[in-house]
Amino acid sequence: MERVRPHLNRRRVLQGTALAAVPYVLLPERPAGAHVPGPDQPSAEWRPAGRSAYTAVAPGTVRPIDRVIIHMTQTAYRKTLFLFEAGRKKVSAHYVVRSSDGHISQCVRESDIAWHAGNWEENERSIGIEHEGWVDEPYYYTDVMYEASARLTAAICARRGIPKDRAHIIGHHEVPGSDHTDPGPHWDWARYIRLVNAA
Repeated sequence: MERVRPHLNRRRVLQGTALAAVPYVLLPERPAGAHVPGPDQPSAEWRPAGRSAYTAVAPGTVRPIDRVIIHMTQTAYRKTLFLFEAGRKKVSAHYVVRSSDGHISQCVRESDIAWHAGNWEENERSIGIEHEGWVDEPYYYTDVMYEASARLTAAICARRGIPKDRAHIIGHHEVPGSDHTDPGPHWDWARYIRLVNAA
């Protein structure tokens, strides 16, 4: 069966030519100070958390950040992203690192406040990084996950002027008032801090 080719009339050709000729300077711009979605960490995939799972900070507001908090998800990577995106649990973290290949997703902009520490003051002053896995299952603590996470933490520390030491890179269990145990007894802190400093 022969297809009928669309008929191009002179008017359509002229309209298309006119649109192509509009200079970019005449197109509408994004308003100054508009929130531009996308990762702060260039190597991360942008997977935004639901609006009910974090606190957005007004554009231009400076939020003093002086620590990175390390977490374990206690569930699978995909489920973590789903929970953050759905927003019903009202929890989030800035980043999630996958165990199998070190892939990183960013869920909350670093300028916004993720609800990860279980302590408002700690949320306000920190960046939270979740790592796929369970605290009692050491095979989730892969070399590639450590390396990707360490590069991420090093970049955050460089952007924010955070010292790369154990006083400023802490576990969720070290948050005042926390009843959590992550990242757990299998997390190798000496190795991690060494990798952060080498990145």
